[in-house]
Amino acid sequence: MAGSKIKGSSLLPAALVGLGLCILAQAQPYNSERPGGSSKVSNNLPLQYQRWLDQDVRWIITSDERAVFTRLSNNADRDQFVEKFWLRRDPTPNTTENEYKEEHYRRIAYANTHFAAEIPGWETDRGRIYIVYGPPDGIKIQPARLIDDFGKPTELWHYRSIPGYEKDMDLKFIDVCGCGDYRLVTPPRN
Repeated sequence: MAGSKIKGSSLLPAALVGLGLCILAQAQPYNSERPGGSSKVSNNLPLQYQRWLDQDVRWIITSDERAVFTRLSNNADRDQFVEKFWLRRDPTPNTTENEYKEEHYRRIAYANTHFAAEIPGWETDRGRIYIVYGPPDGIKIQPARLIDDFGKPTELWHYRSIPGYEKDMDLKFIDVCGCGDYRLVTPPRN
């Protein structure tokens, strides 16, 4: 897949727009609960499927898809589900690449590199937002100050447009512990 190209360069912008819309259409609604503990429903699954469900696709799988997947009784059915899961999201199904899947795993890698604190980056609030909505259109970093936010460093992420949400949305993250784990304090608003 590396080094392969999509035929017809005019398809790429349309594929990327479709990719973004597909991501948002399939993403779970905003949930401030962090992964782990009692929120895991896949403890009875083999480890590779637990990881796929609880980490790889945690922020993008629908609750209906999760329910179906956890009821599957054998690995062959699980493998088929995973394959169809990615195919449903592929903006260009007639090509060998699945741009959605590739972008999703790229976002997870980015989140793990740039947002890890005491937990992996994909588990952080910034990581979750980045994985689901992509990079913001702008970031304003405010160092610790005493005027508001209790003197904690703040990041304000601006998104010009996210389908299903208001336009010009700002998401505010505060490093409440001073440890680099920025918590979302203004969730997306419909």
